[in-house]
Amino acid sequence: MTPTIKCIITDDEPLARKGLQGYIEKIDFLELAGVCEDAIQLNSLLKQQPVDLLFLDIEMPYVTGIDFLKNTPNAPKVIFTTAYEQYAIKGYELDVLDYLLKPISFERFLKAANKAYDYFSSTISNAGNYLFIKTDNKLEKVNLQELLFVEAMENYVALYTADKKLVTHSTLKALQEKLPAGQFIQPHKSYVVNIQCIQSIEGNILHVGGKYQIPISKYQKEEIMERIVNDKLLKK
Repeated sequence: MTPTIKCIITDDEPLARKGLQGYIEKIDFLELAGVCEDAIQLNSLLKQQPVDLLFLDIEMPYVTGIDFLKNTPNAPKVIFTTAYEQYAIKGYELDVLDYLLKPISFERFLKAANKAYDYFSSTISNAGNYLFIKTDNKLEKVNLQELLFVEAMENYVALYTADKKLVTHSTLKALQEKLPAGQFIQPHKSYVVNIQCIQSIEGNILHVGGKYQIPISKYQKEEIMERIVNDKLLKK
């Protein structure tokens, strides 16, 4: 399945914004979620709609692209788009995916887009009864039977086992597609839980792994209870 990469353009130049929009429309795995004129607009938009990727200009009024990235925790991945090549080293220090110099040709843009595609495709890989998670510049193996639950964190997800927490750049939906549906449930929009690790149910709360409490959405409670309890409830 081709991953869809949701992205935002941020540039103070109208022609640059229009050019990038045209390029994005030509690439089927890119989905434009918004266009901003500066980092202030971008900051507001990200609070409303998490995305995967930013096409971010550097020299902008009020807040530069570099300053925005340095001061935004859990920011989406970034491809810098700029007329100034002297920022290239700083860009790579900030772990950006690519650095595009204006004027940007479609050929060069496509190369950067494909790099983003490869990055998001390889963040989580499935191999039967375990996952490999890309975190801290390495691949960590997670056995599915040891995975307690997964939590959505804006542009990232956190995977919890009994002894560690791993954070990787992904969406909850993308990770859930890698998990066996019969073993994991989604009781809330922000969580996916291993049914085998649920120890008790108290009201609208699942107690998981001895120390975690996961909420159950009121709209899903009946379905979730049926999935968890099914015919295993001991009655009088």
